[in-house]
Amino acid sequence: MTQPESTGYDYDVVISGASLAGSAAAILLARRGVRVALLERRSDPAAYKVLCTHSITANAYPVLDELGLVPAIEKAGAVRNEARWYTRWGWIEPKAAPGGPELPYAYNIRRSTLDPMIRSHADRTPGVDLLLGHQVTGLVREAGRTVGVRASTPQGEREIRARLVVGADGKDSAVAKYAGTPGQEYENGRFGYFAHFRALPLHGGLGHTWFLDPDMAYAFPNEDGVTVIAVLPGKKWLSAFRDDLEGSFSAFVRALPEAPPIDSAERITKITGTVDYPLHSRKPTAPGLALIGDAALTGDPLWGVGCGWALESAQWLAEAVAPAMTGRSGRSGRGDLGGPDALDASLVAYARRHRRRLRGHQYLAADFARARPFNPLERLMFSAAARDEAVARHMHLFGSRLISPLRFLNPVAVAKASAVNLKHRRAAASPPPAHLSRTEP
Repeated sequence: MTQPESTGYDYDVVISGASLAGSAAAILLARRGVRVALLERRSDPAAYKVLCTHSITANAYPVLDELGLVPAIEKAGAVRNEARWYTRWGWIEPKAAPGGPELPYAYNIRRSTLDPMIRSHADRTPGVDLLLGHQVTGLVREAGRTVGVRASTPQGEREIRARLVVGADGKDSAVAKYAGTPGQEYENGRFGYFAHFRALPLHGGLGHTWFLDPDMAYAFPNEDGVTVIAVLPGKKWLSAFRDDLEGSFSAFVRALPEAPPIDSAERITKITGTVDYPLHSRKPTAPGLALIGDAALTGDPLWGVGCGWALESAQWLAEAVAPAMTGRSGRSGRGDLGGPDALDASLVAYARRHRRRLRGHQYLAADFARARPFNPLERLMFSAAARDEAVARHMHLFGSRLISPLRFLNPVAVAKASAVNLKHRRAAASPPPAHLSRTEP
């Protein structure tokens, strides 16, 4: 490993937050020769995030594979997140094309299983120092750049200096707050409550998502026979839920098409949720500082993208900054190779990739979070997907965040959806064949 260029640094990188994004970034950076301090404010190594969809979208499967976590995740009983989606036009049921490859997937796995798993993996990675019970209380800044953190620890206050500080500390990121990172907040017109059930059968054993236009719900099967059910109504229903949470939650689920039989299942958790969950988009970098996961971008939980984007952003950051950290950028020049200029250039590259890959998705999510009915383009694509397997597969790729909004709504896809719906309308308008329309005497 290449040592930090100045003895004034304790580490190459200090990461605040040892959940998905932080632990993944620590592992991927350390494997590339970077010395990492991984700080976690909680002292319990088995701590986990409670408010989560507990689902990893297929876009993050390559990150899980690079981390080497796929065998452990499958051994833990994680469920491949195949799903069907209810719409007023019928069910969208993505299936592989005959003779074609299987559809991309990742996993449904509860954070109580996943978080300790990836944190332990980080702790065993050479080059990573996992520091539990370390809560960031401020940043150390010199000459206009961040050069470390101040942290409250079980032994008292401590200053940890590093060439790069990474905020992986969630939507209410302390690192972003102390850095004064600019950002934008989008109001969420829905609220959400969820609970875990055991022995709850679902049609085909698949995850279900209900697009009730504009209310939402989902049921995702997880490891150990546990199913997570979430309801995400528009805020017009908030007073009813506040008056009677148990009754409103149960009534909402029972009214769903092909409703999960919650009355015959065992509920193993209390109903938990949040009534105000805005979307955040923050500038992901500054001199000596980077944000990943929810600290950089907090998506709408109804889409279940947070875990996947946390893992992806960790990988993008490691790929961008590790060469600058170790002096192995592949450039032929000398001078500041591995220095602040090279690091700043790598952060620019990370920010550009983050913006290019996620900005369009976040724009659409923020618009849909207004809890409005489907717009004409959404009606076109969802109705066609309920009627045509090829359009359903195309929607699956988008829902898995494997294609961009521009590719999802490209002219060929829109023309295909239009043709599907036109054919459907013509078939519905055509009279039945004569031999079927005759009335028996």
